[in-house]
Amino acid sequence: MTIDWTHFTPWASLAGGLLLGLASALFILLNGRILGISGILGGLLSPRAGDALWRMAFLLGLFAAPPTFLALAPAEWVSAPRIDAGLATVIAAGLLVGYGTRMGSGCTSGHGVCGLSRLSPRSLVATLAFMAAGFAVVFVVRHVL
Repeated sequence: MTIDWTHFTPWASLAGGLLLGLASALFILLNGRILGISGILGGLLSPRAGDALWRMAFLLGLFAAPPTFLALAPAEWVSAPRIDAGLATVIAAGLLVGYGTRMGSGCTSGHGVCGLSRLSPRSLVATLAFMAAGFAVVFVVRHVL
């Protein structure tokens, strides 16, 4: 195994993890809700009274963050992501992730960040399943296909 030192970003990854943890903690402390993206999005499909506005604002902020970062960040902080897959593979992967999220009653942000920090057994099982599936897919793609 080799490490691609050019694209190894421990400080950016640490900063992102700290921001996500802080945002999750503040969200549950201030709103009493779990910061799970699939739950926030799913709540828009059949919103309760007075529930849609904060969900839309959250999702708009989520989509506005990357272009805002690109506009404000120094050029050396920005690099194009490399995706070694065709469009059909990316679409299939997205659909499978969506299906798994529905089956698991939540996504990695809800279970992996918020659920584990609350010591939820269900979230532990879900996160282990997410990770095992990810390991298996990487192994199959790199060694079998």
